[in-house]
Amino acid sequence: MTPAHRPHLKHWPRRLPRELTVPETTLWFNLEVSAARYPNKVVTWFLGQPMRYAELKVQAETLAGWLQAQGVGKGDRVALFLQNCPQYLVAFYAVMRADAVVVPVNPMNRVDEFGHYITDPETKVVICAADLAGIVAEADARLPEAQRLKAMLVTRYADTLPAAFDSALTPQPAIEQWLRADPPLPVGATRWVDAFSAGLTPAGPPTATVDDLVLLPYTSGTTGLPKGCMHTPRTLLPNAVGGALWGYATAESVSLAVVPMFHITGMMYGVIGSVMTGVTMVLLPRWDRELAGRLISHYRVTHWTCIPTMIIDLFGSPNYKSFDLSSLVYLSGGGAAMPEAVAQRLLDEFGLSFAEGYGLTETAAPSHANPPERAKLQCLGMPIFGVDSMVVDPATLLELPVGETGEIITSGPMVFKGYWKHPDATEAAFVEKDGRQYFRTGDLGRMDEDGYFFLTDRLKRMINASGYKVWPSEVELLLYGHPAVAEACVIAARDAYRGETVKAIVVLRAESRGKVTEQDVIDWARDHMAAYKAPRIVQFVDNLPKSGSGKVMWRLLQEQQQAVDAQA
Repeated sequence: MTPAHRPHLKHWPRRLPRELTVPETTLWFNLEVSAARYPNKVVTWFLGQPMRYAELKVQAETLAGWLQAQGVGKGDRVALFLQNCPQYLVAFYAVMRADAVVVPVNPMNRVDEFGHYITDPETKVVICAADLAGIVAEADARLPEAQRLKAMLVTRYADTLPAAFDSALTPQPAIEQWLRADPPLPVGATRWVDAFSAGLTPAGPPTATVDDLVLLPYTSGTTGLPKGCMHTPRTLLPNAVGGALWGYATAESVSLAVVPMFHITGMMYGVIGSVMTGVTMVLLPRWDRELAGRLISHYRVTHWTCIPTMIIDLFGSPNYKSFDLSSLVYLSGGGAAMPEAVAQRLLDEFGLSFAEGYGLTETAAPSHANPPERAKLQCLGMPIFGVDSMVVDPATLLELPVGETGEIITSGPMVFKGYWKHPDATEAAFVEKDGRQYFRTGDLGRMDEDGYFFLTDRLKRMINASGYKVWPSEVELLLYGHPAVAEACVIAARDAYRGETVKAIVVLRAESRGKVTEQDVIDWARDHMAAYKAPRIVQFVDNLPKSGSGKVMWRLLQEQQQAVDAQA
């Protein structure tokens, strides 16, 4: 790879190596090392309550013993279904110590969605928050007995909160009520505190290797239900090591961990890379701009990975001038483009460049990033350590010249091992060029003369709502569960705050016409799917346009919506 072939190398930061020497260690070993190096260092601050590295290791070992007592063995899957909290890290590393596999699940999922995360990965145990335990229990009860869970472990967020909050760290009353809540447990569930009081220890030393499956995050696609992306320490550690180097992170860093840990970005920088580096994390279980501003000020946060809507919201606070953001040294994120005016305010008022990045669940978060010393706005950045990307014609897969739009394909050490139980989808996701295997991202983009990449469109039908990826095919499948829906097509509509929002164009069954309203469908969707997926707009039509082969012409409907949005 020469500068002539890959122009971004001419602008590669001089402080950084082009390739990484990545440790061939397991994720459990990385925690052991950090706990040995920094036993008394705080790993998480949870609204005033500290947990130290040595405590994290001891608690993870105890919980690993409990998991093994439930029958969890090497390679078995354990789902984590909760918001950011210290328990998330304890549970994650307990699964690592048990030589098992973490299945992170979005805590916004509802009963109709959650069953898939039991049956598809053949999950043995779910570790969840108390307010979500009912969802897990109902989803599990709907399954045939042979597919049901072996155990459910339930934690209250209050299990790791201080008895009383410092005035500067007090969340909004509604959030405090949610954090302190103690709903009744489903029959057969085990309380978090009871699992620890059992005092179990792991049977035997860990046996997992750097090439064993350890993480199975799910991603949706153009067809069918979400698919699991298989990651091993060998695919996760390049971004754990590279992310710290790229963003100036050290054991002295303090990060605001607000991106959800179930998401691959929050997983990499709030669970895996942070612990490996020895970072202290300030946890925020739900976005609250006032509390975020106070936490940054109070804990002198140095690193914040976020989505641009959080920055926009923080600037919208009437109190933002009182927040002390002077400790921040690195601000990064992705999921949505950062508006130029907001980026300029960051630079003018705080001297901070926002370094946008780009990646997918399949690439363990970033494959591209903007170097903070030479960042471009509304830009995916340049390929990072050991990554080779190009823009190709989606039909011929021939590389396109600089400036032309095509499909972005990527090769690098962080690319996943394939889709769980989907060999055909795995084969279709990769292409070989010049003896190297590239992952087809499904995103349309272009590369400029400096080797920076820009997103222009999507081959896949993805809707980007405030950084949350919504796959229309999945929402359509869920909508068909409504007794009045005969047909549905889901598209994106413009939204002033979210960027894009979800719109469903619905054909009602004949017997339901005039009896069911658009709002009825919206309300039903909120009860049956994660809030970010649920259509905010529903439009009834007599029929959907179809091609000669009978396929719904979603592109035509999307183009019609774009024309309406352009005139608004």
